[in-house]
Amino acid sequence: MNTNHKIIEVTDLVKKFGNFVANDNLTFDVYQGEIFGFLGANGAGKTTAIKILCGLSSPTSGKASIAGYDVYKQV
Repeated sequence: MNTNHKIIEVTDLVKKFGNFVANDNLTFDVYQGEIFGFLGANGAGKTTAIKILCGLSSPTSGKASIAGYDVYKQV
């Protein structure tokens, strides 16, 4: 298994709802074979990030891709 292959790439992801910033410059990578999860307090932006990665919401700015698919362009 090639664990150097990025499956999820998120760079400076921002999601704003009016004046409220749900995700502020979120950056992380997940490599093939890794298991990852989001941990944080209520209101930290975990669900918002997952909605963006699943294509259910568009980011305000930044880049995110899953298996090479750009989540911003393919929503």
